[in-house]
Amino acid sequence: MKICGLQKTTLLDFPGHVAATVFTAGCNFRCPWCQNSEIISPDTEADYTDEEILSFLKKRRGILEGVCITGGEPTLQPDLKDFIKSVKDMGFLVKLDTNGYRPDVLEDLCKENLLDYAAVDIKAGPGNYAAAAGLTDVFMERVERSVRFLLSGPIPFEFRTTAVKGIHTMKDFEEIGPWIKGCPQYFIQNFKEADAVPTDEFSGFSKQELEAFADCVRPFVGSVALRGIDF
Repeated sequence: MKICGLQKTTLLDFPGHVAATVFTAGCNFRCPWCQNSEIISPDTEADYTDEEILSFLKKRRGILEGVCITGGEPTLQPDLKDFIKSVKDMGFLVKLDTNGYRPDVLEDLCKENLLDYAAVDIKAGPGNYAAAAGLTDVFMERVERSVRFLLSGPIPFEFRTTAVKGIHTMKDFEEIGPWIKGCPQYFIQNFKEADAVPTDEFSGFSKQELEAFADCVRPFVGSVALRGIDF
């Protein structure tokens, strides 16, 4: 694993659990508003070895309940499965954050009972996906396969979208609602400016705008909630 960050304790990243968050390097998307852009290159140097993370977790047994693996895009790590097995063997729950672009990895991990929770970033409505992901083209069937798989109910999960003014409009959420119909919980996260964002052309939405997006999706899902609202 190429691990380039560790948040030793979080009450937010793994719903309902006290957890640590591990950040992996490399990503197959190039979202122009990425707030972790400093770690998306596959050439990013690792700050921790697997052994160092596992040693830390061993000392935190009885305090931490789970480990959230995020990125970057964790499914690009060739030894992700082995790392998760080691974490599970220590008695921790595991949550995976993913963009859903490698559904085969997601399916394999679930089938081997290695995940307890998954969060998939729905970058935009299907018609706007390439722009939101920073690619010239997107194989939507890959993301759609991940969405369908989780909707089939293998593990608890959430879908979430970071709402970015300059990327998203109401049309995105009009498309997202029917696409993820049946999802038990969907979160809209407000974009926040960060030093790592490669451009300053984006901003967050007002609470009223976010509520309108939420109302658009609400008829199709179990619940919709807003995150990152500071006003």
